[in-house]
Amino acid sequence: MDRLWAPWRAKYIESFASENSEEKKECLFCEKAKSSEDEKNFVLYRGEKCYIIMNLFPYNSGHIMVVPYKHTSSFSDLTDEEMLDVMRVIKRGILALEIALKPHGFNVGANLGRVSGAGIAEHIHFHIVPRWNGDTNFMPVISETKVISELLSDTYKKLKDALSKISD
Repeated sequence: MDRLWAPWRAKYIESFASENSEEKKECLFCEKAKSSEDEKNFVLYRGEKCYIIMNLFPYNSGHIMVVPYKHTSSFSDLTDEEMLDVMRVIKRGILALEIALKPHGFNVGANLGRVSGAGIAEHIHFHIVPRWNGDTNFMPVISETKVISELLSDTYKKLKDALSKISD
């Protein structure tokens, strides 16, 4: 039997255990929105109605999320102003990724509900996943393992710098 040592995944697994515990903590996205420790929380940008945060368990380097401040799981609960700000901030996130990482394309979308794959189903959020030609190699196919080639903190610095170059 092959073993892949990935102790960093423990946080992710433990998050599901705490999700089912009797004492319900505040929503992760609401906690991060209220905190002023942006670098520690990997919050890259704060807009009027939403913010950009890095995904701690990325599909690719640079995987970011746009999260409305409003706590809702329903797309239809977002106002027109909130949806417009989400689209503006998604555009800003894509521009920052283009400047910092120069991907060949993007996957952009939301998983609405647990059954659709939402890891945090109670708070709607939108994923921006940068893609490169050849970024899917034998590892996910053969061993169901994704290789992330850069530390989150290094990617954070690159994206933060790129966001500072984007004007409103």
